[in-house]
Amino acid sequence: MSEIQKNIMDQQQDFQAATIIVTEKAVKRLKAVMSSEGKEDHVLRMSVEGGGCSGMSYKMDFDMAQGDFDKVFETNGLKVVCDLKSWLYLKNVTVDYSDDMLTGGFKIKNPNAERTCGCGTSFSA
Repeated sequence: MSEIQKNIMDQQQDFQAATIIVTEKAVKRLKAVMSSEGKEDHVLRMSVEGGGCSGMSYKMDFDMAQGDFDKVFETNGLKVVCDLKSWLYLKNVTVDYSDDMLTGGFKIKNPNAERTCGCGTSFSA
């Protein structure tokens, strides 16, 4: 096997093994919101869309449906789905939550981002 073929296989394995991690604190907060909205039977849908001060914005919604081509993960007892287009930008992200008075809220750590905005809600890759 050539070095190029090995490199391609390694990249494919990394892509398939990648995941989305939602910390226990974030799952606890998400489940509380889901409960308050009567959406305990929903999943967390993560995606990206154009916009924001850095070019792309993170989007998190509660969804009933899972698409045929969605990537599906279970993390700390929460089911997370992501469409394939967004997956290119969201693979291996970590979603955390802080209840700090000044900088609280959901925080997304994205190893794929080349640049992020100061507020942390948008990025470029």
